[in-house]
Amino acid sequence: MIKVRIFDEEHEVDLQEKINEFLEKLKDEQFIDIKYQISTLYDYKSQIYCYSAMIIYKDKLNDEDEEDDDY
Repeated sequence: MIKVRIFDEEHEVDLQEKINEFLEKLKDEQFIDIKYQISTLYDYKSQIYCYSAMIIYKDKLNDEDEEDDDY
């Protein structure tokens, strides 16, 4: 089964640390992709940054054992 995990932090270093902690728990075969995004907002006082990432990964490595559905 394919799953996603979403991370959202105010600082890029915090995002990097969270992603690395999660990736350490995955086997190389489970990893599929990472999508990364930066958003900004100016509230007339300061500029706010939002760093986010979505990791796409396989939850199980034995997907071949599951029945294939034709969708």
